[in-house]
Amino acid sequence: MKNSLLISSILILFFYGFTSCTKPTESTPSYEADIIVYGGNSAAIIAAVQARKMNKSVIVVSPDTHLGGLSSGGLGFTDTGDKSVIGGLAREFYHRVYLHYQEKEAWKWEEKESYGNVGQGTPAIDGEERTMWIFEPHVAEKIFEDFVKEYQIEIHRNEYLDRASGVKKEGQEIVGITTLSGKTYKGKVFIDATYEGDLMAAANVSYHVGRESNDTYGETWNGVQFGVYHHNHYFAKPISPYIIAGDSSSGLLPEISKEPLLPNGTGDNKVQAYNFRMTFSRHPDNKVPFPKPENYDSTRYELLARVYAAGWNETFWKFDPIPNLKTDTNNHGPFSSDYIGKNYAYPEASYEERKAIIKDHENYHKGLLYFLANDPRVPQKVRDEMAQWGLAKDEFVDNSNWPHQLYVREARRMVSDYVMTEHEVLGKKPVPNSIGMGSYHLDSHNVQRIVTKEGYVQNEGDIGIKPDRPYSISYGTIIPKKSECTNLLVPVCVSSSHTAFGSIRMEPVFMILGQSAAAAASLAIDNKVSVQDLEYAKLRNALLDLKQILEWEERL
Repeated sequence: MKNSLLISSILILFFYGFTSCTKPTESTPSYEADIIVYGGNSAAIIAAVQARKMNKSVIVVSPDTHLGGLSSGGLGFTDTGDKSVIGGLAREFYHRVYLHYQEKEAWKWEEKESYGNVGQGTPAIDGEERTMWIFEPHVAEKIFEDFVKEYQIEIHRNEYLDRASGVKKEGQEIVGITTLSGKTYKGKVFIDATYEGDLMAAANVSYHVGRESNDTYGETWNGVQFGVYHHNHYFAKPISPYIIAGDSSSGLLPEISKEPLLPNGTGDNKVQAYNFRMTFSRHPDNKVPFPKPENYDSTRYELLARVYAAGWNETFWKFDPIPNLKTDTNNHGPFSSDYIGKNYAYPEASYEERKAIIKDHENYHKGLLYFLANDPRVPQKVRDEMAQWGLAKDEFVDNSNWPHQLYVREARRMVSDYVMTEHEVLGKKPVPNSIGMGSYHLDSHNVQRIVTKEGYVQNEGDIGIKPDRPYSISYGTIIPKKSECTNLLVPVCVSSSHTAFGSIRMEPVFMILGQSAAAAASLAIDNKVSVQDLEYAKLRNALLDLKQILEWEERL
């Protein structure tokens, strides 16, 4: 009886195994639209809205589950620069933020009247303009989702481009892309709106990672910038980098580079530091204690303990207030949330490698917060203040209240026929064929942490040069070389130097460029031309109709 059952079982397993192996597979899903947008951040969604406004079919192929990128991922204290040059759908986004906070129900954890209108020079609310520039992450995400519903935008979430073989080209034209799930997307024009520039790279478009030398474009602020301290993100007092202070034979503390410092102005393949833009709450009913991360090691934060011992007292300088007793907390000081030197591989890394880098950043950042809240080497006054804060319980609720977006401050940057440099940003060279404006500082966070020749620790790479006035951004920055790709637009990883990108890389500007890219894509389709051959006069007229701000002079 046992043998009969055993034989029957084997036959059943063999039969089902055989039939499952030989069952015909379903055909690979294929989708088609006029415009395919790859990405899920603010630029991607704004681009899709504009495509729909110009009566084009559009599919957003998003690696992200949550829409909005950094704008809904913790960066609520908007880096605006001169807000008067933010037009079009970007201004519409901030108008919708304003409308949200006019509702009484929006103020759950504090009274509207108690929320200050000014924080470090950035007015939260412009009453006459009916815009609001500072907001909670979930509010931004809701607005992006509202855009999607209103314009009936088709979103395919959690779809990652097959970067190895997922871009099909005929000559210099992309005809389709395939994701890791096997889905194929065909379109007339493609828009790469990712922070990383993955579609651009997979389409064999030229790009650069890292800092160019000053000689490359005749710049001043590119390459290594040691001894340039434009912010407070440097060690103002001598601090030993060694495990045993003053003893070089004891080895270096964690995250300090052993590499020799190259001369100022020298290019490298290093990128400015990443972090998370954190949302904290100080309402007792809406905060979660800072968690102790996996494999917590307090020695990783010994440098910060030494900074405190030297008298530093700026811990809370970048706890910028957003509504409902929350913060957008950013890096500040010589040792803070920027995980310096641990992101160099990220731009070119595989998806699995990027996940590991993101997790490493998360553990570092969580460890820092736990250290600040609990370690006896932290001044009691700081620990008492930290005890008032915690992760916001009503933000990022499906990710243990942790932001779902790493702050990828720069990754790849396209190299096209036109490369924007600090000369254009600082007004030293004219900008042709404007598609929008920027105004923020040439802003780079630190790139490396090194040992000086005197034997002390120091940061390198932090710059902040303010333009005299807002500047135009050229159409040439978002189109590849015609010899490389004729139907791709790149509104985030634009053709610019490291220094210029330091100003361009702000969320309002990404929205502006996303809208202009979609307008250009739509017009290229209508006129049956490549994106490079689109007549600028037609694009300009369309952008002005869309209330994009193209030149400073037209506002005077």
